[in-house]
Amino acid sequence: MSQAPSNVAHRPAGPLESARANRRWWDAEAPSYYAEHGGFLGDADLLWCPEGLRESEAHLLGEVRGRDVLEVGCGAGQGARWLVGQGARAVALDVSHGQLLQSRALDRRTGLRVPVVQADAQVLPFRDGAFDLVASAFGGLPFVADSAGALREVARVLRPGGRLVFSVTHPTRWAFPDDPGLRGLTVQQSYFDRTPYVEVDAAGEATYVEHHRTLGDRVREVVAAGLVLTDLVEPEWPEGHDREWGQWSPLRGALMPGTAVFVCDRP
Repeated sequence: MSQAPSNVAHRPAGPLESARANRRWWDAEAPSYYAEHGGFLGDADLLWCPEGLRESEAHLLGEVRGRDVLEVGCGAGQGARWLVGQGARAVALDVSHGQLLQSRALDRRTGLRVPVVQADAQVLPFRDGAFDLVASAFGGLPFVADSAGALREVARVLRPGGRLVFSVTHPTRWAFPDDPGLRGLTVQQSYFDRTPYVEVDAAGEATYVEHHRTLGDRVREVVAAGLVLTDLVEPEWPEGHDREWGQWSPLRGALMPGTAVFVCDRP
């Protein structure tokens, strides 16, 4: 959920409304988001979660050198830029033009250029079997109304034997307030309530949307897309890691999972 909500409504939000709201939100917030989190994210690094799990240590994608890789919901392209640095042929996709402008700035800063595409994760503009690997670190899937369709799209653009790794807020967190403190340890709503979280302006128009799926929902969507779930990683909060990021904090991280990372293969 965003850092400074205006008016919050729990109501339905379809694919087009969600995409439009989140595109505008990220367009406006991209510079300040990088200013706040860029140091932790790195300019060329694939960070899976606020707990600090990085692909350079986790190796969830496997061998990336010489592989065709798509990063979905790339933000400023830090993950794709790391992949390029490791010898992959990477493409970065995001719904937000503002985020892709940040990516261009980081290209110039790092000397690592990443091809970028502005598109909705629910309709990937690539041919069938275009990629060996797809990565999505908190990108796309939490923000789209049709996450099942987005996974079918990923499966379509993956080659046989390919792999998808995606991370999302751990589904159990939906039941708790978005608060890094003691208040965030008390259940506030039903884990089974899948009504979207929608921030609205004075006219009631959506300005930011997140969609909840239970853990079972995520697994069923992976399977329905024709993918095989090979691992589910729930990163523990590292000792000595004192950084708060939104709802993520040492207090909550010591007691409950904050992130779920799904590792999926295409047969």
